[in-house]
Amino acid sequence: MSCAICEKRPPKRYCPAKGEKICAICCGREREVTIDCPTDCPHLTAAHRYEAEHRKPLTAEEYPYRDISVREDFVYQHWSVITGLAGTILNFQIQHKDLNDGAVCAAIEALAETLRTLGSGIYYEKPPDAPIARALYGRIAEFLQEFRKDETGRAGIPALKDTDVFHLLVFLLRVARQETNRRSRSRAFLSFLQERFPLPSEAEKGAARIIIP
Repeated sequence: MSCAICEKRPPKRYCPAKGEKICAICCGREREVTIDCPTDCPHLTAAHRYEAEHRKPLTAEEYPYRDISVREDFVYQHWSVITGLAGTILNFQIQHKDLNDGAVCAAIEALAETLRTLGSGIYYEKPPDAPIARALYGRIAEFLQEFRKDETGRAGIPALKDTDVFHLLVFLLRVARQETNRRSRSRAFLSFLQERFPLPSEAEKGAARIIIP
């Protein structure tokens, strides 16, 4: 028998995406590129863990919105928004199994751009072109609209400003860019969210926290 992909090397690993055994080299080279790996694949989980332990910080060129400063205390002051954004993304993933990190980043960045134009007094909305990223963009925008609507009825709590939402989206985009492995079908950032923001059925595991990159 030989690897189901290269048809040369002996197969050593069962690939749940292929339903066949493949060699370790093809697994490492093609995962999240030509292979649409399920998030529960043990080889993918191990790879994500290794990548997270050895990942280098973003370079200045990779760092989104370098001119924007987001304070740590500001993020934790608005942690309920971050938690809500993470839950919105993860619930969307349940309905759209093909969602990947690239689409998530595109949706967050497009919405951040919309909020930035609002802060300058100009409204310019340009959702992502890709259908799944556009749909997530709309879902996140709906969450923020509902959150701010509910917030207006709470006495003593200052309203969330457009600039506040913009800064929170910038923060989340930076985390996403730091945690993804940049493969075309990467779901490393989504796995990161799943670990730190368990959905309601697992919510009792404790509050999640993100290290600001």
